Amino acid sequence: MILTGTEICRQTALRRIEIAPFCHGQVNPNSYDFRLGPKLLVYRNHLLDARAPQPTAEIALPDSGFVLAPDKVYLGSTVEKMGSDHYVPIIRGKSSLGRLGLFVNITADLIDIGSHNQWTLQFHAVQPLRIYPGMRIGQVTFWTPEGEVKLYDGKYQGSVGPRASESFRDFS
Repeated sequence: MILTGTEICRQTALRRIEIAPFCHGQVNPNSYDFRLGPKLLVYRNHLLDARAPQPTAEIALPDSGFVLAPDKVYLGSTVEKMGSDHYVPIIRGKSSLGRLGLFVNITADLIDIGSHNQWTLQFHAVQPLRIYPGMRIGQVTFWTPEGEVKLYDGKYQGSVGPRASESFRDFS
């Protein structure tokens, strides 16, 4: 079952959902808009290897915006620290940005219950697109789990800012 915007507000006030900072103006009928943090990561190598750590470069997003190039992976993060030990968050890009050809987390939209972070966001632009720090970049919905809950305690727990893939750890 998905939570309504009113219930997201109530559960945030009860501290069963963490959204910090929280702004009532970002609440939708059944989701909460999150904003883009101030920096991006890009991989330095063109050929990426899932078994090896990948070097990255950091890009500070200027207030005048930054143009995403097509066919490149960009990693950003949410401004907000979010999570819940009671609900399963699912994140998606804003439909208005999808209409501009921006794919946000199309392969990694499920957030584990118990994960509390500034969530890393993956971006792919179909054509050049200017984005801005602090803009509403996506939305989170919260779903009621069924069955025994085991809270997330993985490698990305507590992340601040964008985090590069650590898929190489899965091969150990």
